[in-house]
Amino acid sequence: MVFLDTCILIDYSKDKLEIDFSKDYCISSIVKLEFKVGALNKRELKKINRILSQVKLLDIEQSSLDLADILIEKYTLSHGMGIYDAIIVATCLVYDLPLWTYNKKDFQFIDGIELI
Repeated sequence: MVFLDTCILIDYSKDKLEIDFSKDYCISSIVKLEFKVGALNKRELKKINRILSQVKLLDIEQSSLDLADILIEKYTLSHGMGIYDAIIVATCLVYDLPLWTYNKKDFQFIDGIELI
């Protein structure tokens, strides 16, 4: 299974990227909310919901939030890590999933994360 970052879903929705949804992809509620907030109208929101229906939604475990807290402490001042990115990468680490993202600079300094 591969965790999709919001940027991947956005590019897919704009026909800039192909995703074979017959493979196992997942997101968390953070990615779901980030993706939905970008909708400009009801038509776009409907399209986003169709895309979201093709991926598995992972629960954000307390252990992910605890790890995100550690990452925020460690990397916010030095690397500008934000709350959403910390929760996304912590979820990937807890579930031992690779992260498909274009924003590798936001995550490359995290030990143990596999970036696609």
